[in-house]
Amino acid sequence: MYILVKLLKGYQKPLYYKIPQNLNLEHLQGKIVNVPIKNYNVPALVLKTYEKKPPKLNFKIREINNLQRFPDDPKFHEFVKKISKFYLVKPLYFYQRIKNFLEQNNKAIKTKLKSHSNSIESKEIILTKEQDNVFQNIKKNILTKNNAPALLHGVTGSGKTEIYKKILIETIKKNKSVILLLPEVSLAVQFEHLLKKQLAESIKIIGFHSASKISDKRELWKNLLENKSMLIIGVHLPILLPIPNLGLIIVDEEHEAGFQEKKYPKINSKELALWRAQFYDIPIILGSATPSSSSLYNLKKKNWHFYQLKKRFSGEFPTIELVFLKEEKNRYKKQFWISKQLKKEIEDRLEKKEQCLIYINRRGYSFFVQCKNCGFIFECPNCSVSLTMHKNVTGGEELLCHYCDYKKTIPNICPGCKQKEESFLRKGIGTQQAVKILQEVFPNSKIARADLDTTNKKGWTKTLQDFEDGNIDILVGTQVITKGYHFPKVTLVGILWADLNLHFPIFNAAETTLQKLIQVAGRAGRQTQNSKVIVQAIQNHEIFSYLNEENYPKFIEEELEFRKLAGFPPYKRLIQIELKNTDVPTLEKDAKKLTDLLQKNNNSDLVILGPAKPAVYKIQKTECRNIFVKTSNFKHFYEILKKIDLNSFNSSVFITPTQ
Repeated sequence: MYILVKLLKGYQKPLYYKIPQNLNLEHLQGKIVNVPIKNYNVPALVLKTYEKKPPKLNFKIREINNLQRFPDDPKFHEFVKKISKFYLVKPLYFYQRIKNFLEQNNKAIKTKLKSHSNSIESKEIILTKEQDNVFQNIKKNILTKNNAPALLHGVTGSGKTEIYKKILIETIKKNKSVILLLPEVSLAVQFEHLLKKQLAESIKIIGFHSASKISDKRELWKNLLENKSMLIIGVHLPILLPIPNLGLIIVDEEHEAGFQEKKYPKINSKELALWRAQFYDIPIILGSATPSSSSLYNLKKKNWHFYQLKKRFSGEFPTIELVFLKEEKNRYKKQFWISKQLKKEIEDRLEKKEQCLIYINRRGYSFFVQCKNCGFIFECPNCSVSLTMHKNVTGGEELLCHYCDYKKTIPNICPGCKQKEESFLRKGIGTQQAVKILQEVFPNSKIARADLDTTNKKGWTKTLQDFEDGNIDILVGTQVITKGYHFPKVTLVGILWADLNLHFPIFNAAETTLQKLIQVAGRAGRQTQNSKVIVQAIQNHEIFSYLNEENYPKFIEEELEFRKLAGFPPYKRLIQIELKNTDVPTLEKDAKKLTDLLQKNNNSDLVILGPAKPAVYKIQKTECRNIFVKTSNFKHFYEILKKIDLNSFNSSVFITPTQ
């Protein structure tokens, strides 16, 4: 017997090997074998099997060494085939990804947060009547094998995590493993730490993400090979693992875009979790205080289970006050970004020794730097974006591109009109400038920052701990502070620029903006009776009438009506086609050619939009053009795609089924 394989690492052309007679191996296609390359033993994926030696192979064919030990997950290889077809990649991609990541010795986010080890006995989980009712209903459906996806809509601070804990404990008691997905690595690290403190030592908890230590990865793989039950926590990677005894998947903050990877093939781990639960016929729970419109749509369309927690576990919902910055009566002196109302409320909290969260969804100091004399704006030479001004560690100013990390010091004269630096205006506000303003207004307070510049560094965990311990008065952050964190001493949330993201050219801008506003507002009053949220905006918008999270379902109702009329997800499926090239004329030609071919082969179902420049059309000197396809069924698009040779284009073509 002979096989055709592809190495998981290294030489990428297919290779032939022979199965030795002493190895009785069947059904090898899609499995991993160890093959000799020179003097090394390396893993390879079996692409094809042959009963006899393939013709025209006149050279000597070496024998494989053995079948590599692989977790005994009987459905995994078929699952990989299924998702490979959907994302238009080879199955090899997923096997390589698992192996490469298991071998990487990543820099772990250190979690020196009081205690790492599990308690010997778990603390008793006491549920409220409302929580217990939800838990019993979910448990009943699991016991009766009614495994339709379950959507848990729990208001902020309602204790969704307590229900997760109860269900995963029940699952692990049956020698089953559980996957818990979260939308950010920093949040996954935080959950891992908390659950290790709160659950019994008998429950093995392992984080599998970009901050995991190599020792944790090895232990994870060993447990998978030995079919041991455990809780696996991560963002994208856990759902790609072969898990023989998988019994439950939990997706927390299911509405978050963080589950969609940014690099091609842009895997969406929430979508994969839903597919895997269906493929393996196991329960899946999706939880959020602001469920996505697609999940709420599926309650009726696909008969998902629906559970609600309408009450907070402790504390009360905050009072919300909307303030328009353009109105003179609201302004505090010359500080445009701090209204009189926000200043007064911060002063009150500082006096009471309570804590404040300040939210602005932009990092850096200013959006851009512009010459007031000639209008010149500093732009990135590699990307189609303006450079963001940052303050460096010494307090000096530098311009930075958030797409390619290009850096530039601010020159002494304007490149456009040669005026001196005094003509430069710093426009917009980011987290760095917000910190500076607050330090000037409240010089005796302790202020810290949480954004992408800080959360991927080891100091982030210390900042979290200091905030929890009350050593920080005001925490300024971007969307990283909106996702699932529990800050019991926060009684005030200030949103500096609530309408900032409402005018982005994306169909779901209103939904994603409202979700972030409700989530960050929900950090206030989780264990107190009197809390407040000051929502500052420049222009009014209809979403501000839904800032009270109890009104969120009504917003989704109206949003779904708009989507239905416009033919947007979830009523239509949306596919993004990206063409990339450093040569612009070639790119334009290829984009038009592909659009014409799609139109030529189109049936009445597909709506083809484009080609068009995206908002950021150039990154690292490579330009991009987008084509969007709306369809009621992905299969229709794939049938058309079979008729088009994507290798005939000079530009790179990337296809992502986005919704």
